Amino acid sequence: MDTIDWTKDHLLYIANEIPQGSDSPEEKKLRSEIEPWLTAVFQSEHLSLLLGTGITTSICLEADITPQAMQRIEFTTKKDEIKNHSDNEAKEMSRGKANFEDDLRAAIELLKGMKILKDADASKLEDEINGKLKELILKLIGNECSVFASAKSREALALLKRFLISFSSRTATRDRLHIFTTNYDRFIEYALDSAGIYTLDRFIGKLNPTLRMHKMELDYHYNPPGIRGEPRYVEGVVRYTKLHGSLDWRFNDGEIYKAPLPFGCRINEDTISNPYTTNVIYPNSAKGIDTAYFPYSELFRDFSTATCRPNAVLVTYGYGFGDSHINNIILDMMTIPSTHLVIISYDLADGRIKNFVEKCNPSQLTLLLGNHYGNLRTLSENYLPKSAIDRISDRRHKIEEKRSGFGHKDFEVKDE
Repeated sequence: MDTIDWTKDHLLYIANEIPQGSDSPEEKKLRSEIEPWLTAVFQSEHLSLLLGTGITTSICLEADITPQAMQRIEFTTKKDEIKNHSDNEAKEMSRGKANFEDDLRAAIELLKGMKILKDADASKLEDEINGKLKELILKLIGNECSVFASAKSREALALLKRFLISFSSRTATRDRLHIFTTNYDRFIEYALDSAGIYTLDRFIGKLNPTLRMHKMELDYHYNPPGIRGEPRYVEGVVRYTKLHGSLDWRFNDGEIYKAPLPFGCRINEDTISNPYTTNVIYPNSAKGIDTAYFPYSELFRDFSTATCRPNAVLVTYGYGFGDSHINNIILDMMTIPSTHLVIISYDLADGRIKNFVEKCNPSQLTLLLGNHYGNLRTLSENYLPKSAIDRISDRRHKIEEKRSGFGHKDFEVKDE
């Protein structure tokens, strides 16, 4: 194994090697190293894709939009207690600096305790939590609206579609790609719909899609013309799970459903009321016990089931390894020798990627780190494989292999 130099701006690690020139990358030289390797990795028996906030940031920047992000939250009620708890917990979990999700989660946990104690300030803190959640929702919707209204929106969203198609176009006889995301926004759903990719999630219904907990492994099939009783799998189908909830998920009478919320359209702020009790948005957890609550236990069980099995590959993009419950599942996956982890990131996420990689077996890792490899356009146009169902390319390569041992005259005689 080549020793990884974490001080370099660009890190490429594939097949237990660091290719020459990878620290000063050029697309034409490295494509022959990266693309065939990723093509082989993507054809593993089980393939999962984990997307973090980096994918939203990339789309916003491609559309020349500055993404609206939540900064650290300052509460007036129990201000110091919430801040100190967030800071200490972030350090204990090796996340580095605390973020708005740490503040929000600490406030929610404190609110539950205050209600048990019947603290007089509980209602004040709940009002503040509702206000901060409303601010978060409006900023996330603002990102969607800004990108959708941008002059470069079509180009940016087309790039996202190209990225997703590289993963989702697996041969139908293989296990379906399973996409997981920690994002609350809906850029991925919009791109999947635009690309004509069928999405399988836990929601059932059209007018009022409702989340169901059963595992029936539903899929799409079709009957070829003239052939009865032999249905075949439809190509271009993915499974999709939003681990932390979504902008358009709502609680109602003990059930979770998708509320009508058009993509790219601004909404009336007054329609957002009491998001703490109605919106299914859940900040990152610090301890595994947090994921035991409905419906997140089922969503994380999907993640564990999809990744922790032999011959499974997990690809992460834009994920900063700041969620301990996700990291623990990935580490559990890595104890299976036939599994593989591909990490693609624009940066080192404040050292969290380095800390995580050092816990893994290097032979099970592929790393593409830095602002060159992590750039969505550079990655999609140069390094990601073409669709696995591209049969024209397959036939071309087979023809080239057959003809490689013959001269031009031999072909002319044979053709005659």
